[in-house]
Amino acid sequence: MSTLISLKNIQKKYILGEQVVFALKDISLEIYKGDYIALMGPSGSGKSTLMNVLGCLDTPTKGTYQLRDEEVSRLSDDELSEIRNREIGFVFQTFNLLPRLNSLDNVALPLVYSGVAREQRIAKASEVLESVGLGDRMDHKPNELSGGQRQRVAVARALVNTPSLILADEPTGNLDSKTSIEIMTLLDNLHEEGNTIILVTHEEEIAQHAKKIIRLRDGLIE
Repeated sequence: MSTLISLKNIQKKYILGEQVVFALKDISLEIYKGDYIALMGPSGSGKSTLMNVLGCLDTPTKGTYQLRDEEVSRLSDDELSEIRNREIGFVFQTFNLLPRLNSLDNVALPLVYSGVAREQRIAKASEVLESVGLGDRMDHKPNELSGGQRQRVAVARALVNTPSLILADEPTGNLDSKTSIEIMTLLDNLHEEGNTIILVTHEEEIAQHAKKIIRLRDGLIE
């Protein structure tokens, strides 16, 4: 299996007034192409910070992060945002859809940032919406969709750039149990198609969908 992500001795500290807080103390981790990993840990364990580092939303204070042979821990904000758009698909608990845009335009958004022509954007976004079972909801705005449908739109948006990695942060946090199962089945299917998925959750039964569970405590892997 080829290595997709290599973290070595990652540390993240925050200065809060007089106090120094270590959110991540010393994390080393290899993630392979095709992995399906759940990150778990109590509040304050460092799992959100680790996800932000993995997602290039934040940079470590110390240590190295290689994503597909590229050292990303020292890149500028602009370079990080380019990598995020190219390599990483995000699925958030709160969906993070733009209320004024319909499903099709929400899904096509990452392609706008990638400079893809409008015709191609529409074709690709339509195809991905079909694949998550929302072919008949392309013209609907977020407020015209159920929670589960909104999360499917968010999953489609995460897939539209064919990313190397899908990061799902508490993807079922705002959903009832029936809809949660539907979204997890969708993620399971995406993994079977060869996608690499990292899931952040505090729910044991959601984590069980992953093939490997990494537990964090006090900024360290247990």
